[in-house]
Amino acid sequence: MKWLSSIICFFAGVVFCVILSLVSDSSRSEQPMAQNPAQPSPECLNRSPEVPSQIVFCGQTVHLKRYNMAEGMDRELSSFSYLHASTMLCLKRANRYFPEIEPILKANGVPDDFKYLAVVESLLDPCAVSPARAAGIWQFLESTAKQYGLVVTSTVDERYNVRRSTEAACKYLLDAYKIYGDWTAVAASYNAGMGRISGELGKQKVASVFDLWLVEETTRYVYRIFAIKQVFEDPRKYGFAIHAKNLYKPMQYREIKVNEDIPDLVAYAQKYQITFADLKRFNPWLKDTKLDVNGKSFVLLIPSEEELYYESPNKEVYDTRWIQEE
Repeated sequence: MKWLSSIICFFAGVVFCVILSLVSDSSRSEQPMAQNPAQPSPECLNRSPEVPSQIVFCGQTVHLKRYNMAEGMDRELSSFSYLHASTMLCLKRANRYFPEIEPILKANGVPDDFKYLAVVESLLDPCAVSPARAAGIWQFLESTAKQYGLVVTSTVDERYNVRRSTEAACKYLLDAYKIYGDWTAVAASYNAGMGRISGELGKQKVASVFDLWLVEETTRYVYRIFAIKQVFEDPRKYGFAIHAKNLYKPMQYREIKVNEDIPDLVAYAQKYQITFADLKRFNPWLKDTKLDVNGKSFVLLIPSEEELYYESPNKEVYDTRWIQEE
């Protein structure tokens, strides 16, 4: 009867293994969820950004409870919150360029919030060029640039000059405000053009740009400005933690007024002990290796040697809301 004993032993072993497996599964199921490697911790979750019920733009309260406005704002807040690299770069660059932009807006009577329009237009990259050939930090087309007093020639393109293009943008914004008397409409017109916004307000018989049916780019445009303002005013709320040392330092430089042609900008740069590349980076409006002034005056920015290096961590912070304490 050895065969019977063997069979009994086999089935006993199977029963033991089944019981052991059940006990093991029960033990695992009683462990806290956080210990399960397949279960993400709350810190790893992609959270939907909170959409405010209203915001203040250029001193005007804009209510965002209407479905199209709440969802439009949600889309742009989500976009900026999860396009981490672009948004982070904008915050870093703002430390360098907002100190130049803000005083010009103030001097021209343009609300400070329009600095966020420049962020949306170019990500604060003075050398930005769009597929439509709009250029510079304010993304002017060549025809509009000339209309508002910027010089565009074979050797000069002031669309890439932060100061000069900001002054031109102020002129455009003030012209638009004379027409609309409403800064949100002014912002929309910067994207679509004054003719388009005025025409659509008339055709669709509404008074607010938020009630217009427009192409997607323009529909999103004002919400993008609202959203980036929210992020800049409270970066940590939207997942951005930056130390002062990470911000791009404002650059110091000499200002050299030029009213005569410079036939060789490479040699000119060497005279000031910088490279032609550095001359171009500080003056991206120079289009050639020479400068023809054509009877006009220009200001060249010449950096000092020590400005070209991060020898010590940046300590200049334009807005303390942008940074996390060390």
